[in-house]
Amino acid sequence: MLDIGSFRARNCGGLSRRSFLRLGASAPVALGLSGLGSEVLAAEAGRAKSVILLWLWGAPSHLDTFDPKPKAPAEYRGPFSPIATRTPGVQFSELMPRMAQQSDRFSLIRSNVSSDGGHPGAGTVGLTGFKEFPEPVQPNFGSIVSKSRGHRGKLPPFFYVGRGIPRDLPRRIKGYGGGTLGKTSDPFLVSCSDVGRVEIPALKLLDGLTPNRVTDRKSLLSQLDGVPVALDNAGFADWDRTYQLAYGLLTTPSSRKAFDLTEESPTTRASYGQTTFGQSCLLARRLVENHVPYIQVNWSEYVEAMSPGCDFGWDTHIYNFELLQDRHCPIFDRAFTALLDDLDQRGLLDETLVVAMGEFGRTPRINKRASRDHWPRCYFSIWAGAGVEPGRVIGASDKFGEDPTTGPIPPLMVGTTITELAGVDTAKRAEMKVLDGGRVIDELF
Repeated sequence: MLDIGSFRARNCGGLSRRSFLRLGASAPVALGLSGLGSEVLAAEAGRAKSVILLWLWGAPSHLDTFDPKPKAPAEYRGPFSPIATRTPGVQFSELMPRMAQQSDRFSLIRSNVSSDGGHPGAGTVGLTGFKEFPEPVQPNFGSIVSKSRGHRGKLPPFFYVGRGIPRDLPRRIKGYGGGTLGKTSDPFLVSCSDVGRVEIPALKLLDGLTPNRVTDRKSLLSQLDGVPVALDNAGFADWDRTYQLAYGLLTTPSSRKAFDLTEESPTTRASYGQTTFGQSCLLARRLVENHVPYIQVNWSEYVEAMSPGCDFGWDTHIYNFELLQDRHCPIFDRAFTALLDDLDQRGLLDETLVVAMGEFGRTPRINKRASRDHWPRCYFSIWAGAGVEPGRVIGASDKFGEDPTTGPIPPLMVGTTITELAGVDTAKRAEMKVLDGGRVIDELF
């Protein structure tokens, strides 16, 4: 373990050769290293120029997707059959046929664990590495990356793509944004419909204003100047930031074009699927092309799958098997593989980290409503691009899918790995006072 002041940093298995060289480049004088460590770090650090986190809000069932248990009793295994993948000896659920055929392009972790079993709390843990209490709330992984990279160009460095900040019916998660880094590190919210229509909620203050309608800088400035500050409940400082970001977005033609999905070919748009999540993934790829450091694509705003006014999250306490079969899994299976294909074909996958995960798993034992409930003790995550070694399965769960039989991987390790790949190394994390005690998931590399 390395101590930098009160900051603790670890890796997965002590100090590996790879991590030693990375550490040495950060502190060559202290360790007495030659220039070799610096050269290795220069070649590896910041491999991920952009990060796309696909946040599967509501918590997918691991047994019905990427960790099937065909030999378990009926009350555990569910109705879906396992299918072979391109990774020898590894099976997925039959609901993920496209991903099964591309399993050699990403790595799967089957031993993620969370310390919280409720949605908002687990959402904060999953996106920050720490619980909501005791306060202060720690920053979102995207806030850490964007703060480190800084604001370059006209586009904000951290985007949420979705209807709103993830929440359940009572409240939203606390760890959605800047936390201890401040509100200037909060994400900038955009939404994308199933037909690819992009909306920027910050601009709804300006009646009828959309990215494609703005061509005259002076006219826009006049409109913005005429908006009463009182419309922003968060106060003048936050409105001023929104003003600046919105103005920057809309007054630069290249920035406006990033949100125009009609520039994509019908074939490309169709490959992602005519769904909100599919088109949001396409928008994320366009933001990567515009050098945005961190994009979080939220599956839904609400966790609930079947509540009035909600948007079909993964919280399938009822109709789990029906929803997974008819809606959730086909949408995700198609959009994820299309995103990898698209990034790869454009030469962007090697410099873009793609991670897909929810806040926890679902009960291995099927409940009395023929569905599954919350299960923080074991779940999955998927990793691709930016130096991640593809085709690996990391960790394993027991015969019922209840607990890991290998070392558990908590969200703090997830966040440390994401930020490390994005160039926020041990020294930078210590300086920012974030991800205290985190270590990298070495098995991914």
